[in-house]
Amino acid sequence: MREILFLIEEAPEGGYTARALGESIFTEADDLASLYQQVRDAVHCHFDEEKTPEMIRLHFVRKEIIQA
Repeated sequence: MREILFLIEEAPEGGYTARALGESIFTEADDLASLYQQVRDAVHCHFDEEKTPEMIRLHFVRKEIIQA
């Protein structure tokens, strides 16, 4: 596997959540620096060494509401 994609969202209680597409990987953290490390750790724990993706792609999803 060359890369893995995570959807990053702001958590309602603060911080961020990260969910991998196509894999059962989920993690969360209070700030972005911690989230990056948590995602790396989760990927390395989930895959065997020879199957670990070379690249982790993060897709930030931000929900906003504006007045019509």
